[in-house]
Amino acid sequence: MKSARHPVDEVPPPGQLAAFGLQHVLAMYAGAVAVPLIVGGAMKLPPADLAYLINADLLLCGIATVLQCVGLWRFGVRLPIMQGCTFAAVTPMVLIGTEGGGLPAIYGSVIVAGVAMILLAPVFGRLLRFFPPLVTGTVILVIGLSLLPVAGNWAAGGQGSADFGAPKNLGLAAGVLVTVLAVQRFAPGFLGRIAVLVGIVAGTAAAVPLGFTDFSGIGDTDWLGVSTPFHFGAPTFEAAAIASMLVVAVVTMTETTGDFIAVGEMTGREVDARRLADGLRADGAATLLGGVFNTFPYTAFAQNVGLVGMTRVRSRWVVATAGGILVLLGLAPKLGALVAAVPAPVLGGAGLVMFGTVAASGLRTLAGVDFRDNHNLTVVAVSVAVGLLPVGVPGVYQEFPHWFQTVMNSGISAGCLTAIALNLLFNHLPAGAGRASAPVVGGVGGAQVLAGGGEQDGVEQSGEQRL
Repeated sequence: MKSARHPVDEVPPPGQLAAFGLQHVLAMYAGAVAVPLIVGGAMKLPPADLAYLINADLLLCGIATVLQCVGLWRFGVRLPIMQGCTFAAVTPMVLIGTEGGGLPAIYGSVIVAGVAMILLAPVFGRLLRFFPPLVTGTVILVIGLSLLPVAGNWAAGGQGSADFGAPKNLGLAAGVLVTVLAVQRFAPGFLGRIAVLVGIVAGTAAAVPLGFTDFSGIGDTDWLGVSTPFHFGAPTFEAAAIASMLVVAVVTMTETTGDFIAVGEMTGREVDARRLADGLRADGAATLLGGVFNTFPYTAFAQNVGLVGMTRVRSRWVVATAGGILVLLGLAPKLGALVAAVPAPVLGGAGLVMFGTVAASGLRTLAGVDFRDNHNLTVVAVSVAVGLLPVGVPGVYQEFPHWFQTVMNSGISAGCLTAIALNLLFNHLPAGAGRASAPVVGGVGGAQVLAGGGEQDGVEQSGEQRL
């Protein structure tokens, strides 16, 4: 008999909620604090201001995550989605901060971008038909592959570290990876589902006597820190800054759409036009709040998408709990410093399996697409190539205009836009529409999809997907 409550809505016992939630926090913490560190470092802010940016970021990450998971009226996708600052905004914000008006100009442009995202959310919701399994599978694959270099950099010691690539760093990362796999394979029930948490805790414990990390700095941080509105001054609204941040808003919404669809497939809950619009509207609200509370634009964090697929824990209340933990970290800098002491190689070992899981989920989606007697293979091949080009060659677009770099330097948005365009070219325009063969079973929850990746009219997407 079918359960009355969907797995996404189930509430695990308090102990499991805390453990699963902490696992999500540890998986995303390094990425969460990276944006304020990069922007603040480029602007040569003093350490006190950098610490303030990080605390504000963690606080708003938590609030944005709770809003996304729990929902409030028409805000929130109500799926297990972690929120964090988008890396797509880093380059524009550094330019604005160093050449175009400082932090007040950044926050003014972020506020405008947040309002624009709220207004554009219904428009993106109506574009969902351009994301058939052919496109979504390709995007999810690109998301996973583009994140793997991040895990590789962590495993090697963290980009820019003095001992980058040292055997001891890679050895620690390998030890964490083996621990995660062993726990997932052999540990019973609940313990197997917190394999990433066990691996990170075990790796950190092993790292302390080996000299990988130092907890002495925790004593220098405050117990309580609250981010107040417009701490760095009233926002200013510069036309050039606003224009660049609006480009970031479109890129962020495109990336987030791919993440929502990926989580929808992993959890077996359909992401329809209304749910997508609600989720993007929450992204916009979080970005708007970010501009008020001294932080930056927000988006779904893809590394936590991989964690959902790997652990098969689909409850949105688990991720909402993670959001609550982030709020505590943002209000208590001493706790944030404790979590920040986890060494990069430890995160790298766990990240390899999580990000690989995202890529594998994309392959699973593509397995339901018909590649016979059509151009679908070309769509996937070119989209993955374009998406991975800025990942493999980071400076490839450095001579192009800044707006172009904002769009194309993100492998996720580049691959997504390419997949949408090629699917339209080969499968929807008159010259390619006639090539579609008989429908095959594939897509979300077993919905029938055409060779071009489109769903048959009247077929509802439902059912559950498990890794």
